[in-house]
Amino acid sequence: MSEMRVVGVLAVDDAAQQSASETNRHPVVLLQETQGKRCLQIWIGLAEAEAIALEQQGRLPERPLTHVLIADVVSALGRTLERIEITEVRGGTFYADLVFDRGLRVSARPSDSIAIALHVDVPIHATEAVLVEAGVLVDDDESGEEGSSPVPDEEEVDRFRAFLDNVSPEDFGRGA
Repeated sequence: MSEMRVVGVLAVDDAAQQSASETNRHPVVLLQETQGKRCLQIWIGLAEAEAIALEQQGRLPERPLTHVLIADVVSALGRTLERIEITEVRGGTFYADLVFDRGLRVSARPSDSIAIALHVDVPIHATEAVLVEAGVLVDDDESGEEGSSPVPDEEEVDRFRAFLDNVSPEDFGRGA
């Protein structure tokens, strides 16, 4: 199991569904090992992309978004979220578990899980099997310096955009 950090949320061209006259852009969340060089690209929905980006920026709307509501309900019920785990990739779709105190596990989409983890400030992990199947090795000059801040700066995001320009969705697997 490897701890991951959220590098950022980006809009990526989907070359597999691109016609000659239009570009289809889809949000992806980029995760990178905190103690390694592998990263995951997980295709997510627009609402989840917004939730993750707002959490990273420390900006939340006046009324709670769904991931905040879930965190509040968990807390009100006296439970504690310990971590999230990205557990498997099946048919290009990623799966995750919310891991609570006393060993309780709840299956959830990785995109929702990541937003909740950022809000509650708990670690995000990926299994070795997920990293072997869907992880991509990123060179030091593409990923930034080890130990950098969990909130990406513009230079780091630009490096990942350049990295993404040279890969296709099939290199990562697809699905949230």
